[in-house]
Amino acid sequence: MKELIQDYIDAGEPLLKMDGFDDCIAGIVERIGQDPIICYDKAKVLDQMIVSDGMSYEEAVEYFEYNQIGAWVGDRTPCFLIAPEL
Repeated sequence: MKELIQDYIDAGEPLLKMDGFDDCIAGIVERIGQDPIICYDKAKVLDQMIVSDGMSYEEAVEYFEYNQIGAWVGDRTPCFLIAPEL
C-alpha cells in the first residue's frame, strides 16, 4: 500500500495522511472532478487505537468520531471505509 501512496505523491498528488495509521489504509478513492483521497479502514483504525493506545472500544469510537471522521481539513480530507464482515 505504501508504494501505491508513493506513486500518487510522485505524480504530484498531495495526499493527506493520518499520522501513525499507515497500516489502516484501505486504498485511494478517485472521484470525478475531485482530487484523490486516502481511504482508511474504520475497523482497523479503531483496533489500532484499542491495541496501541490502550483505549476501550467506547473511547476509541469517541476519539474517532471527534478527531478523525469529525475533522474536516479541506477537500483532501481522508475518508473511511466500513467493510462488511465476511
